[in-house]
Amino acid sequence: MDKKSFYYLMSNISKLLSENTLYAPIIEQSSSTAELLDIKTYLVGGFVRDMLLNKQLIDIDLMVEGDAEKFAYKLSEKLNVNKVIEFEKFHTYRIPYKNCEIDIAEAREETYESLSRKPNKVTSATVSEDLSRRDFTVNAIALSLNKENLGELIDPFKGIQDLNKGILRTPKDPDATFSDDPLRMLRAIRFAAQLDFKIKKDIINSIINQADRIKIVSWERITAELIKLLKTAKPSIGFYLLKETNLLEYVFPEMDIMSGVDVINGHSHKDVFIHTLEVVDNAAELTDKMEVRFAALVHDIAKPPTKKYYKDKGWTFHGHEEIGRRMLKKVAKRMKLSNELRDYLMILTKLHLRPIALAKTNITDRAVRRVMYEAGEYIDDLMILCRADVTTKNKKKIAKYMKNFERVEELMSDVKLKDEMKAFKSPVDGHTIMKTFSLTEGKAVGEFKRRIEEAILDGDIENTYDAAYQYMLDIKDQILKTT
Repeated sequence: MDKKSFYYLMSNISKLLSENTLYAPIIEQSSSTAELLDIKTYLVGGFVRDMLLNKQLIDIDLMVEGDAEKFAYKLSEKLNVNKVIEFEKFHTYRIPYKNCEIDIAEAREETYESLSRKPNKVTSATVSEDLSRRDFTVNAIALSLNKENLGELIDPFKGIQDLNKGILRTPKDPDATFSDDPLRMLRAIRFAAQLDFKIKKDIINSIINQADRIKIVSWERITAELIKLLKTAKPSIGFYLLKETNLLEYVFPEMDIMSGVDVINGHSHKDVFIHTLEVVDNAAELTDKMEVRFAALVHDIAKPPTKKYYKDKGWTFHGHEEIGRRMLKKVAKRMKLSNELRDYLMILTKLHLRPIALAKTNITDRAVRRVMYEAGEYIDDLMILCRADVTTKNKKKIAKYMKNFERVEELMSDVKLKDEMKAFKSPVDGHTIMKTFSLTEGKAVGEFKRRIEEAILDGDIENTYDAAYQYMLDIKDQILKTT
Protein backbone atom coordinates (compact mmCIF):
# COMPACT_ATOMS: atom_id res chain seq x y z
CA MET A 1 0.00 0.00 0.00
CA ASP A 2 1.46 3.41 -0.95
CA LYS A 3 1.55 6.28 1.54
CA LYS A 4 -1.22 8.18 -0.21
CA SER A 5 -3.62 5.24 0.15
CA PHE A 6 -2.45 4.60 3.70
CA TYR A 7 -3.13 8.12 4.95
CA TYR A 8 -6.40 8.22 3.02
CA LEU A 9 -7.59 5.19 4.96
CA MET A 10 -6.48 6.67 8.28
CA SER A 11 -8.24 9.98 7.72
CA ASN A 12 -11.45 8.41 6.42
CA ILE A 13 -11.80 5.50 8.81
CA SER A 14 -15.28 6.41 10.02
CA LYS A 15 -16.49 6.73 6.44
CA LEU A 16 -14.98 3.37 5.52
CA LEU A 17 -16.80 1.65 8.37
CA SER A 18 -20.14 3.33 7.73
CA GLU A 19 -20.14 2.28 4.08
CA ASN A 20 -19.61 -1.43 4.83
CA THR A 21 -23.04 -3.05 4.68
CA LEU A 22 -22.11 -6.07 6.82
CA TYR A 23 -20.14 -4.32 9.55
CA ALA A 24 -21.83 -0.92 9.65
CA PRO A 25 -24.75 -2.12 11.87
CA ILE A 26 -22.33 -3.82 14.25
CA ILE A 27 -20.11 -0.74 14.55
CA GLU A 28 -23.10 1.54 14.94
CA GLN A 29 -24.75 -0.58 17.63
CA SER A 30 -21.44 -1.15 19.43
CA SER A 31 -20.87 2.59 19.63
CA SER A 32 -24.46 3.11 20.77
CA THR A 33 -24.10 0.41 23.45
CA ALA A 34 -20.87 1.98 24.67
CA GLU A 35 -22.64 5.30 25.15
CA LEU A 36 -25.73 3.71 26.74
CA LEU A 37 -23.72 1.72 29.30
CA ASP A 38 -20.98 4.32 29.68
CA ILE A 39 -18.35 1.69 28.85
CA LYS A 40 -15.29 2.63 26.80
CA THR A 41 -15.25 0.42 23.70
CA TYR A 42 -12.71 -0.19 20.95
CA LEU A 43 -12.22 -2.21 17.80
CA VAL A 44 -8.94 -4.14 18.11
CA GLY A 45 -6.72 -6.80 16.58
CA GLY A 46 -6.87 -8.24 13.10
CA PHE A 47 -9.99 -6.30 12.14
CA VAL A 48 -8.21 -2.96 12.58
CA ARG A 49 -5.02 -4.26 10.96
CA ASP A 50 -6.82 -5.59 7.88
CA MET A 51 -8.93 -2.45 7.60
CA LEU A 52 -5.78 -0.33 7.52
CA LEU A 53 -4.24 -2.65 4.92
CA ASN A 54 -7.45 -2.52 2.88
CA LYS A 55 -7.75 -6.31 3.09
CA GLN A 56 -10.89 -8.43 3.36
CA LEU A 57 -12.50 -8.05 6.78
CA ILE A 58 -13.74 -11.15 8.59
CA ASP A 59 -14.62 -11.38 12.30
CA ILE A 60 -14.84 -8.48 14.72
CA ASP A 61 -12.90 -8.13 17.97
CA LEU A 62 -14.15 -5.60 20.50
CA MET A 63 -12.38 -4.59 23.70
CA VAL A 64 -14.17 -2.82 26.53
CA GLU A 65 -12.89 -1.08 29.64
CA GLY A 66 -15.45 -2.42 32.06
CA ASP A 67 -18.12 -5.09 32.30
CA ALA A 68 -17.68 -7.17 29.13
CA GLU A 69 -20.51 -9.54 30.04
CA LYS A 70 -23.01 -6.74 30.45
CA PHE A 71 -21.85 -5.14 27.20
CA ALA A 72 -22.05 -8.43 25.27
CA TYR A 73 -25.63 -9.21 26.31
CA LYS A 74 -26.83 -5.68 25.56
CA LEU A 75 -25.13 -5.65 22.13
CA SER A 76 -26.55 -9.10 21.34
CA GLU A 77 -30.00 -7.77 22.16
CA LYS A 78 -29.53 -4.68 19.98
CA LEU A 79 -28.37 -6.85 17.02
CA ASN A 80 -31.39 -9.16 17.47
CA VAL A 81 -29.15 -12.17 18.03
CA ASN A 82 -30.08 -12.69 21.68
CA LYS A 83 -27.37 -15.27 22.19
CA VAL A 84 -23.99 -14.99 23.87
CA ILE A 85 -21.33 -17.70 24.24
CA GLU A 86 -19.45 -17.18 27.49
CA PHE A 87 -15.74 -17.72 28.18
CA GLU A 88 -16.10 -16.30 31.65
CA LYS A 89 -12.69 -17.44 32.94
CA PHE A 90 -11.00 -15.25 30.33
CA HIS A 91 -13.51 -12.36 30.56
CA THR A 92 -14.43 -12.98 26.92
CA TYR A 93 -17.82 -13.36 25.21
CA ARG A 94 -18.88 -14.22 21.67
CA ILE A 95 -21.95 -13.17 19.69
CA PRO A 96 -22.66 -15.52 16.74
CA TYR A 97 -23.78 -12.80 14.32
CA LYS A 98 -24.82 -13.54 10.74
CA ASN A 99 -21.80 -14.00 8.42
CA CYS A 100 -19.29 -13.18 11.13
CA GLU A 101 -18.55 -13.64 14.82
CA ILE A 102 -18.20 -10.82 17.31
CA ASP A 103 -15.80 -11.35 20.21
CA ILE A 104 -16.05 -8.99 23.18
CA ALA A 105 -13.22 -9.04 25.71
CA GLU A 106 -12.59 -7.00 28.82
CA ALA A 107 -9.34 -5.02 28.63
CA ARG A 108 -7.04 -7.17 30.70
CA GLU A 109 -3.58 -8.19 31.81
CA GLU A 110 -2.59 -11.85 32.05
CA THR A 111 -0.03 -14.02 33.85
CA TYR A 112 1.01 -17.50 32.75
CA GLU A 113 2.45 -20.67 34.21
CA SER A 114 5.51 -22.07 32.46
CA LEU A 115 3.85 -25.30 31.30
CA SER A 116 0.70 -23.78 29.85
CA ARG A 117 -0.15 -21.16 27.25
CA LYS A 118 -3.47 -20.47 28.97
CA PRO A 119 -3.41 -17.55 31.42
CA ASN A 120 -3.73 -18.61 35.07
CA LYS A 121 -4.64 -15.12 36.21
CA VAL A 122 -6.63 -12.41 34.42
CA THR A 123 -7.03 -8.87 35.82
CA SER A 124 -8.77 -5.78 34.49
CA ALA A 125 -6.66 -3.18 32.71
CA THR A 126 -6.73 -0.09 30.50
CA VAL A 127 -6.76 -0.18 26.71
CA SER A 128 -3.02 0.60 26.53
CA GLU A 129 -2.16 -2.09 29.08
CA ASP A 130 -4.23 -4.58 27.14
CA LEU A 131 -2.53 -3.72 23.86
CA SER A 132 0.87 -4.36 25.48
CA ARG A 133 0.05 -8.07 25.91
CA ARG A 134 -0.81 -8.52 22.21
CA ASP A 135 1.39 -10.69 20.02
CA PHE A 136 2.60 -8.09 17.49
CA THR A 137 2.52 -4.32 17.19
CA VAL A 138 0.45 -4.55 13.99
CA ASN A 139 -2.23 -6.30 16.08
CA ALA A 140 -1.86 -3.86 18.97
CA ILE A 141 -3.84 -1.00 17.42
CA ALA A 142 -7.26 0.01 18.72
CA LEU A 143 -9.93 2.16 17.13
CA SER A 144 -12.25 4.10 19.40
CA LEU A 145 -16.00 3.58 19.11
CA ASN A 146 -16.68 6.17 21.79
CA LYS A 147 -18.75 9.22 20.89
CA GLU A 148 -16.17 11.78 22.02
CA ASN A 149 -13.36 10.42 19.80
CA LEU A 150 -15.04 8.05 17.33
CA GLY A 151 -12.56 6.69 14.80
CA GLU A 152 -9.45 7.76 16.72
CA LEU A 153 -6.59 5.26 16.53
CA ILE A 154 -4.78 4.24 19.72
CA ASP A 155 -1.32 3.05 18.73
CA PRO A 156 1.08 3.06 21.71
CA PHE A 157 3.61 0.69 20.09
CA LYS A 158 3.86 2.25 16.61
CA GLY A 159 1.97 -0.57 14.93
CA ILE A 160 0.83 1.73 12.12
CA GLN A 161 4.45 2.56 11.37
CA ASP A 162 5.27 -1.16 11.25
CA LEU A 163 2.30 -1.78 8.95
CA ASN A 164 3.60 0.86 6.60
CA LYS A 165 7.13 -0.64 6.70
CA GLY A 166 5.87 -4.22 6.41
CA ILE A 167 7.62 -5.59 9.50
CA LEU A 168 6.62 -7.75 12.47
CA ARG A 169 7.68 -6.75 15.98
CA THR A 170 6.37 -7.61 19.45
CA PRO A 171 5.05 -4.83 21.72
CA LYS A 172 7.26 -5.99 24.58
CA ASP A 173 10.36 -8.17 24.89
CA PRO A 174 9.90 -11.05 22.40
CA ASP A 175 11.24 -13.62 24.88
CA ALA A 176 8.43 -12.73 27.28
CA THR A 177 5.84 -12.59 24.49
CA PHE A 178 6.70 -16.07 23.17
CA SER A 179 7.26 -17.59 26.59
CA ASP A 180 3.78 -16.52 27.69
CA ASP A 181 2.17 -18.10 24.63
CA PRO A 182 4.46 -20.16 22.35
CA LEU A 183 1.73 -20.38 19.71
CA ARG A 184 2.67 -16.79 18.89
CA MET A 185 5.87 -18.11 17.30
CA LEU A 186 3.80 -19.95 14.68
CA ARG A 187 1.54 -16.92 14.30
CA ALA A 188 4.59 -14.76 13.57
CA ILE A 189 5.54 -17.03 10.72
CA ARG A 190 2.01 -17.32 9.40
CA PHE A 191 1.57 -13.52 9.44
CA ALA A 192 4.90 -13.08 7.66
CA ALA A 193 3.62 -15.27 4.83
CA GLN A 194 0.04 -14.00 4.91
CA LEU A 195 0.94 -10.30 4.92
CA ASP A 196 4.29 -10.66 3.08
CA PHE A 197 5.99 -8.94 6.04
CA LYS A 198 9.54 -9.28 7.28
CA ILE A 199 10.19 -10.57 10.81
CA LYS A 200 12.69 -8.47 12.77
CA LYS A 201 15.97 -10.26 13.50
CA ASP A 202 15.54 -10.15 17.27
CA ILE A 203 12.15 -11.84 16.85
CA ILE A 204 13.72 -14.60 14.73
CA ASN A 205 16.45 -15.13 17.33
CA SER A 206 13.91 -15.30 20.13
CA ILE A 207 11.93 -17.98 18.27
CA ILE A 208 15.10 -20.00 17.66
CA ASN A 209 15.97 -19.82 21.38
CA GLN A 210 12.49 -20.90 22.49
CA ALA A 211 11.45 -23.24 19.67
CA ASP A 212 11.13 -26.23 21.98
CA ARG A 213 8.40 -24.44 23.98
CA ILE A 214 6.03 -25.11 21.09
CA LYS A 215 5.70 -28.57 22.66
CA ILE A 216 3.26 -27.22 25.27
CA VAL A 217 0.84 -26.12 22.52
CA SER A 218 -1.92 -28.56 21.55
CA TRP A 219 -1.69 -30.28 18.18
CA GLU A 220 -5.10 -28.90 17.26
CA ARG A 221 -3.77 -25.34 17.48
CA ILE A 222 -0.51 -26.19 15.70
CA THR A 223 -2.35 -27.88 12.85
CA ALA A 224 -4.77 -24.96 12.56
CA GLU A 225 -1.84 -22.58 12.06
CA LEU A 226 -0.21 -24.85 9.46
CA ILE A 227 -3.47 -25.02 7.55
CA LYS A 228 -3.77 -21.22 7.63
CA LEU A 229 -0.20 -21.07 6.34
CA LEU A 230 -1.09 -23.38 3.46
CA LYS A 231 -3.91 -21.00 2.53
CA THR A 232 -1.52 -18.08 1.94
CA ALA A 233 -0.54 -16.93 -1.55
CA LYS A 234 2.99 -18.33 -1.24
CA PRO A 235 3.17 -20.92 1.57
CA SER A 236 6.88 -21.61 1.06
CA ILE A 237 7.69 -18.28 2.77
CA GLY A 238 6.34 -19.68 6.02
CA PHE A 239 7.83 -23.15 5.72
CA TYR A 240 11.31 -21.77 5.04
CA LEU A 241 10.91 -19.66 8.19
CA LEU A 242 9.79 -22.73 10.14
CA LYS A 243 13.01 -24.41 9.05
CA GLU A 244 15.17 -21.36 9.82
CA THR A 245 13.75 -21.01 13.33
CA ASN A 246 13.97 -24.76 14.16
CA LEU A 247 10.20 -24.93 14.68
CA LEU A 248 9.82 -27.40 11.84
CA GLU A 249 11.65 -30.03 13.89
CA TYR A 250 8.75 -29.95 16.36
CA VAL A 251 5.69 -29.23 14.21
CA PHE A 252 6.53 -31.41 11.19
CA PRO A 253 9.61 -33.60 11.79
CA GLU A 254 9.02 -35.62 8.62
CA MET A 255 9.51 -32.44 6.61
CA ASP A 256 12.43 -31.25 8.67
CA ILE A 257 14.59 -34.21 7.59
CA MET A 258 13.86 -33.67 3.89
CA SER A 259 16.50 -30.98 3.39
CA GLY A 260 20.00 -31.62 2.11
CA VAL A 261 21.68 -33.28 -0.86
CA ASP A 262 23.92 -36.36 -0.78
CA VAL A 263 26.60 -36.90 -3.42
CA ILE A 264 28.24 -40.28 -4.14
CA ASN A 265 30.52 -40.88 -7.13
CA GLY A 266 29.37 -37.63 -8.65
CA HIS A 267 25.70 -38.66 -8.38
CA SER A 268 23.36 -36.36 -6.47
CA HIS A 269 19.62 -36.01 -6.01
CA LYS A 270 17.21 -33.10 -5.67
CA ASP A 271 16.89 -31.39 -2.31
CA VAL A 272 13.52 -32.88 -1.37
CA PHE A 273 12.68 -30.00 0.97
CA ILE A 274 13.21 -27.36 -1.71
CA HIS A 275 11.40 -29.48 -4.31
CA THR A 276 8.44 -29.99 -1.96
CA LEU A 277 8.05 -26.27 -1.35
CA GLU A 278 8.26 -25.57 -5.09
CA VAL A 279 5.42 -28.05 -5.58
CA VAL A 280 3.40 -26.42 -2.78
CA ASP A 281 3.83 -22.96 -4.34
CA ASN A 282 2.94 -24.36 -7.78
CA ALA A 283 -0.20 -25.89 -6.29
CA ALA A 284 -1.04 -22.55 -4.63
CA GLU A 285 -0.89 -20.87 -8.05
CA LEU A 286 -3.16 -23.52 -9.55
CA THR A 287 -5.83 -23.75 -6.85
CA ASP A 288 -7.12 -22.14 -3.66
CA LYS A 289 -8.10 -25.56 -2.33
CA MET A 290 -6.15 -26.12 0.88
CA GLU A 291 -6.41 -29.91 0.62
CA VAL A 292 -4.50 -29.99 -2.68
CA ARG A 293 -1.79 -27.76 -1.18
CA PHE A 294 -1.59 -30.10 1.82
CA ALA A 295 -1.22 -33.07 -0.55
CA ALA A 296 1.64 -31.23 -2.26
CA LEU A 297 3.27 -30.76 1.15
CA VAL A 298 3.22 -34.49 1.96
CA HIS A 299 3.43 -36.19 -1.45
CA ASP A 300 7.17 -36.97 -1.04
CA ILE A 301 7.07 -37.48 2.72
CA ALA A 302 8.64 -40.94 2.43
CA LYS A 303 11.59 -39.97 0.26
CA PRO A 304 14.04 -39.61 3.18
CA PRO A 305 13.38 -43.10 4.61
CA THR A 306 13.35 -44.76 1.15
CA LYS A 307 16.47 -43.05 -0.22
CA LYS A 308 19.12 -45.52 -1.45
CA TYR A 309 22.16 -45.36 -3.69
CA TYR A 310 23.03 -48.01 -6.31
CA LYS A 311 26.21 -47.90 -8.39
CA ASP A 312 24.39 -48.73 -11.61
CA LYS A 313 21.26 -46.63 -10.97
CA GLY A 314 22.29 -43.74 -8.77
CA TRP A 315 19.83 -42.48 -6.16
CA THR A 316 16.40 -44.11 -5.89
CA PHE A 317 13.31 -43.59 -3.72
CA HIS A 318 11.65 -46.89 -4.56
CA GLY A 319 8.13 -47.28 -3.20
CA HIS A 320 8.05 -43.85 -1.57
CA GLU A 321 4.47 -43.29 -2.73
CA GLU A 322 3.17 -46.39 -0.90
CA ILE A 323 5.41 -45.93 2.14
CA GLY A 324 4.26 -42.30 2.26
CA ARG A 325 0.64 -43.40 2.21
CA ARG A 326 1.27 -45.58 5.26
CA MET A 327 3.26 -42.89 7.07
CA LEU A 328 0.33 -40.50 6.78
CA LYS A 329 -1.75 -42.64 9.14
CA LYS A 330 0.67 -41.82 11.94
CA VAL A 331 1.07 -38.19 10.88
CA ALA A 332 -2.69 -37.66 10.71
CA LYS A 333 -3.20 -39.17 14.15
CA ARG A 334 -0.52 -36.92 15.68
CA MET A 335 -1.76 -33.78 13.94
CA LYS A 336 -5.41 -34.53 14.78
CA LEU A 337 -6.47 -34.39 11.13
CA SER A 338 -10.00 -35.40 10.25
CA ASN A 339 -10.48 -38.90 8.85
CA GLU A 340 -11.69 -37.35 5.62
CA LEU A 341 -8.54 -35.26 5.16
CA ARG A 342 -6.34 -38.19 6.19
CA ASP A 343 -7.90 -40.49 3.58
CA TYR A 344 -7.68 -37.78 0.92
CA LEU A 345 -3.96 -37.22 1.56
CA MET A 346 -3.29 -40.95 1.56
CA ILE A 347 -4.98 -41.44 -1.83
CA LEU A 348 -3.19 -38.54 -3.53
CA THR A 349 0.17 -39.52 -2.05
CA LYS A 350 -0.23 -43.10 -3.24
CA LEU A 351 -1.24 -42.04 -6.77
CA HIS A 352 0.89 -38.93 -7.33
CA LEU A 353 3.31 -40.71 -9.70
CA ARG A 354 0.70 -42.53 -11.74
CA PRO A 355 -0.43 -39.80 -14.17
CA ILE A 356 3.20 -38.77 -14.59
CA ALA A 357 4.06 -42.36 -15.51
CA LEU A 358 1.20 -42.35 -18.03
CA ALA A 359 2.57 -39.20 -19.63
CA LYS A 360 5.94 -40.85 -20.15
CA THR A 361 4.62 -44.02 -21.83
CA ASN A 362 2.16 -45.07 -24.50
CA ILE A 363 -1.20 -44.19 -23.04
CA THR A 364 -3.84 -46.93 -23.00
CA ASP A 365 -7.50 -46.61 -22.10
CA ARG A 366 -7.03 -49.40 -19.57
CA ALA A 367 -4.27 -47.52 -17.70
CA VAL A 368 -6.26 -44.31 -17.67
CA ARG A 369 -9.37 -46.07 -16.40
CA ARG A 370 -7.42 -47.69 -13.57
CA VAL A 371 -5.99 -44.38 -12.33
CA MET A 372 -9.40 -42.73 -12.55
CA TYR A 373 -11.02 -45.59 -10.68
CA GLU A 374 -8.49 -45.50 -7.85
CA ALA A 375 -8.62 -41.69 -7.56
CA GLY A 376 -12.42 -41.63 -7.73
CA GLU A 377 -13.86 -38.22 -6.89
CA TYR A 378 -10.35 -36.81 -6.34
CA ILE A 379 -9.17 -37.30 -9.92
CA ASP A 380 -9.21 -33.57 -10.73
CA ASP A 381 -7.22 -32.77 -7.59
CA LEU A 382 -4.73 -35.52 -8.45
CA MET A 383 -4.15 -33.97 -11.87
CA ILE A 384 -3.56 -30.53 -10.29
CA LEU A 385 -1.03 -32.11 -7.91
CA CYS A 386 0.75 -33.79 -10.83
CA ARG A 387 0.98 -30.51 -12.74
CA ALA A 388 2.37 -28.83 -9.62
CA ASP A 389 4.95 -31.62 -9.28
CA VAL A 390 6.74 -30.45 -12.45
CA THR A 391 9.62 -28.38 -11.08
CA THR A 392 12.30 -28.81 -13.76
CA LYS A 393 13.75 -25.57 -15.11
CA ASN A 394 14.50 -27.17 -18.52
CA LYS A 395 12.00 -25.56 -20.91
CA LYS A 396 12.33 -28.31 -23.52
CA LYS A 397 11.58 -30.98 -20.93
CA ILE A 398 8.59 -29.02 -19.67
CA ALA A 399 7.17 -28.59 -23.19
CA LYS A 400 7.59 -32.30 -24.02
CA TYR A 401 6.16 -33.42 -20.71
CA MET A 402 3.16 -31.08 -20.84
CA LYS A 403 2.29 -32.21 -24.35
CA ASN A 404 2.05 -35.83 -23.21
CA PHE A 405 0.37 -34.83 -19.97
CA GLU A 406 -2.33 -32.91 -21.85
CA ARG A 407 -3.11 -36.09 -23.80
CA VAL A 408 -3.81 -37.83 -20.50
CA GLU A 409 -6.03 -34.97 -19.38
CA GLU A 410 -7.98 -35.08 -22.64
CA LEU A 411 -8.83 -38.73 -22.06
CA MET A 412 -9.82 -37.98 -18.49
CA SER A 413 -11.98 -35.02 -19.48
CA ASP A 414 -14.62 -37.32 -20.92
CA VAL A 415 -17.43 -36.69 -18.45
CA LYS A 416 -19.16 -39.97 -19.26
CA LEU A 417 -16.00 -41.94 -18.47
CA LYS A 418 -15.55 -40.00 -15.22
CA ASP A 419 -19.09 -40.79 -14.16
CA GLU A 420 -18.62 -44.45 -15.04
CA MET A 421 -15.47 -44.70 -12.95
CA LYS A 422 -16.96 -42.91 -9.94
CA ALA A 423 -20.02 -45.21 -9.96
CA PHE A 424 -18.07 -48.36 -10.83
CA LYS A 425 -18.49 -51.42 -8.62
CA SER A 426 -18.47 -55.20 -8.95
CA PRO A 427 -21.60 -56.56 -10.71
CA VAL A 428 -21.57 -59.33 -8.08
CA ASP A 429 -22.41 -57.83 -4.68
CA GLY A 430 -21.24 -58.91 -1.25
CA HIS A 431 -24.52 -60.64 -0.40
CA THR A 432 -24.21 -62.92 -3.44
CA ILE A 433 -20.59 -63.74 -2.58
CA MET A 434 -21.47 -64.63 1.01
CA LYS A 435 -24.45 -66.76 -0.03
CA THR A 436 -22.47 -68.62 -2.73
CA PHE A 437 -19.60 -69.59 -0.44
CA SER A 438 -21.38 -69.61 2.95
CA LEU A 439 -19.24 -66.71 4.18
CA THR A 440 -19.82 -63.94 6.70
CA GLU A 441 -18.68 -60.36 6.19
CA GLY A 442 -14.93 -60.07 6.21
CA LYS A 443 -11.65 -59.99 4.32
CA ALA A 444 -12.53 -62.75 1.84
CA VAL A 445 -15.67 -60.95 0.60
CA GLY A 446 -13.73 -57.75 0.05
CA GLU A 447 -10.98 -59.63 -1.79
CA PHE A 448 -13.50 -61.26 -4.14
CA LYS A 449 -14.97 -57.87 -5.02
CA ARG A 450 -11.53 -56.29 -5.49
CA ARG A 451 -10.33 -59.06 -7.81
CA ILE A 452 -13.52 -58.88 -9.89
CA GLU A 453 -13.28 -55.09 -10.23
CA GLU A 454 -9.61 -55.25 -11.23
CA ALA A 455 -10.33 -57.96 -13.84
CA ILE A 456 -12.98 -55.71 -15.41
CA LEU A 457 -10.69 -52.66 -15.32
CA ASP A 458 -7.89 -54.65 -16.95
CA GLY A 459 -10.23 -55.88 -19.66
CA ASP A 460 -9.83 -59.53 -18.67
CA ILE A 461 -13.60 -60.03 -18.32
CA GLU A 462 -16.69 -58.11 -19.46
CA ASN A 463 -18.52 -55.77 -17.10
CA THR A 464 -21.55 -58.10 -16.79
CA TYR A 465 -23.04 -60.14 -13.97
CA ASP A 466 -22.55 -63.49 -15.74
CA ALA A 467 -18.90 -62.84 -16.58
CA ALA A 468 -18.18 -61.57 -13.06
CA TYR A 469 -19.96 -64.51 -11.43
CA GLN A 470 -18.00 -67.04 -13.50
CA TYR A 471 -14.73 -65.28 -12.72
CA MET A 472 -15.63 -65.40 -9.01
CA LEU A 473 -16.00 -69.19 -9.29
CA ASP A 474 -12.70 -69.46 -11.14
CA ILE A 475 -10.71 -67.67 -8.41
CA LYS A 476 -12.50 -69.09 -5.38
CA ASP A 477 -9.75 -71.54 -4.46
CA GLN A 478 -7.04 -68.86 -4.62
CA ILE A 479 -8.95 -66.53 -2.30
CA LEU A 480 -10.46 -69.00 0.15
CA LYS A 481 -7.07 -70.62 0.78
CA THR A 482 -5.34 -67.32 1.57
CA THR A 483 -7.97 -65.47 3.63
